[in-house]
Amino acid sequence: MAETFDPWSPSFVADPYPAYAELRARGRAHWYEPTRQWLIPHHADVSALLRDRRLGRTYLHRFTHEEFGRTPPPPGHEPFHVLNDSGMLDLEAPDHTRIRRLVSKAFTPRTVEQIAPTVRRLAAELVEAFVARGGGDLLSEVAEPLPVAVIAEMLGIPEADRGLLRPWSADICGMYELNPPEETARRAVRASVEFSAYLRELIAVRRKDPAHDLISALIAAHEEGGDRLSEQEMVSTCVLLLNAGHEATVNTTANGWCTLLRHPEQLAALRADHGLLPTAVEELMRYDTPLQLFERWVLDDIEVGGVVVPRGSEVALLFGSANRDPAVFGRPETLDLARADNPHVSFGAGIHYCLGAPLARLELAASFGELLRRAPAMRLVAEPRRRPGFVIRGLGELLVEV
Repeated sequence: MAETFDPWSPSFVADPYPAYAELRARGRAHWYEPTRQWLIPHHADVSALLRDRRLGRTYLHRFTHEEFGRTPPPPGHEPFHVLNDSGMLDLEAPDHTRIRRLVSKAFTPRTVEQIAPTVRRLAAELVEAFVARGGGDLLSEVAEPLPVAVIAEMLGIPEADRGLLRPWSADICGMYELNPPEETARRAVRASVEFSAYLRELIAVRRKDPAHDLISALIAAHEEGGDRLSEQEMVSTCVLLLNAGHEATVNTTANGWCTLLRHPEQLAALRADHGLLPTAVEELMRYDTPLQLFERWVLDDIEVGGVVVPRGSEVALLFGSANRDPAVFGRPETLDLARADNPHVSFGAGIHYCLGAPLARLELAASFGELLRRAPAMRLVAEPRRRPGFVIRGLGELLVEV
């Protein structure tokens, strides 16, 4: 299996899709010893297990580490785990239900529509400046600033402080890679401590002087009772919203433009017909998936393709493989921006389905649309540099000229 699936190999990270095809051909569940996980490569299984309540993002609502046969995290990693494990993405009911009910009010279709003019204005300003410079690094100058600015605006983080957010987020997200080294853990712990301290100070300010932002709304909900949030849950929720609220959008933007610039016929069709943009955004998320793998704990025995996966196991749901499964997608290796039937799993499914999916689609349509209009001859000037991580698939740099 290690010859097929090698998430630490630069060649695999550059193009994991042939290995996924081999995994799908070999079966539906594969034990992978280096990470002690079951790899699940087929769309039907990934989709079903995302919805299966016999699996969970955590097991601590039912078992201790010892009861589940797991070793507790090292004490030195505690600040990261306190921060991460109190966010709704890593919680199960009833805590997940309570927190999601509160936060979901900020991501209703009506709320997203209200923020749409701001998103489009920010996208237009970023692209206009980028074009005026003649191009540059599309990743750092357009792809990153837009979603960070939007989620920071929603949270109520002052503009002067927003430069702190992306580095903290990048260091924390390093822990989501497979078997992260100790240096990655140290950076994540430091970022967790600093980010938490910053947010606690901001929460204290908003308690005294509320504003029209999500942090103030969470504080109000806490003080009114009912679906209450602890301060730690507020901090963890804000960090999760920042990390999840921009990471996928950043990487879909950069990966998407890299893909388009390598498929000139498809890019030409999109430039000729901007009406293709909605299906194009979905296809770019499918074709080169920003989150390649999502993990679940097996809380009760399950069976996948005749293989019993026992309680206490961890499954790695291979989103990137599911999105290229020929059982679901016609000509899955072909980029088709007009693809109408596109049930990709890039936003997940079940109770943990991405809360910010409507906002992400809005941001992607805004930035892609502005670049199509203002930079119709944009082209690569250097080979894109890919980041070494596998789970969060993205570029380190995308140099273009307009």
